[in-house]
Amino acid sequence: MKPARIIVLVIAVVAGGIAALLAGRWESAPPPAPVAQLETTDVLIAATDIGLGTSVSAQDLRWQTWPTVAAGPNFIRQSERPDAIEQLAGSIARAPFSAGEPIREAKLIKAKGSGYMAAILPSGMRAISVEISPETGAGGFILPGDHVDVIVSRRDRSAERAAGFEVFTSEIILTNVRVLAIDQTVEEKNGQRVVVGKTATLELGPRQAETLALARQQGTLSLALRSLVDFDTKDLPEASTDDSRSRGVNVVRFGISSSTTTK
Repeated sequence: MKPARIIVLVIAVVAGGIAALLAGRWESAPPPAPVAQLETTDVLIAATDIGLGTSVSAQDLRWQTWPTVAAGPNFIRQSERPDAIEQLAGSIARAPFSAGEPIREAKLIKAKGSGYMAAILPSGMRAISVEISPETGAGGFILPGDHVDVIVSRRDRSAERAAGFEVFTSEIILTNVRVLAIDQTVEEKNGQRVVVGKTATLELGPRQAETLALARQQGTLSLALRSLVDFDTKDLPEASTDDSRSRGVNVVRFGISSSTTTK
């Protein structure tokens, strides 16, 4: 037999032995463990972006398969409420939804024929508007959803009679008030960071609304923008001052001195 044939035969025998050995090991190996099936449920989500105060239609909602372990207790499940889309159609969004976000009924309200502003107002609160300008509205940097303090500036006639010249006073009459809208804008849109408007709508309690209405007749109202971190905190005491003395600025107008004070 030729040497070349012998070499080929030896290689074939070795390859066959290796194949038999691997086959034996494969048969003796335990079968792979079955993959656990993830339990899912269908939950109601927003099919598109839903803005604050928007009337929700059936086309804005759809069912989405969701892992059961990740479905929160406030999610709406199709197994529990198969007619939820028809039931919620016509509701008004009290808060915005992003596309794909699960629908939570607490963020929706039935308007029952009322406008969206009445629908998004919390129970017991009132919406009242005040005139603003860039000078009295923080240069236009106040956006819907921000919190402000309301300041009234007015002439103090009693002090003028005693002093003999003009006296102006300013006072914070309302603190930590939520801004509902600037003109007709009720939320930030398309990355808009500045809303320059003529009217700000504030969320107030009944007694606060009375205070604001009275102050509007007495002087000029200004809105002081609060820091974001102060929205949910109680008002912190101001820097220590002697409250028994007014803080004032002397103003000279046509050679006549006048005083401006703050409380």
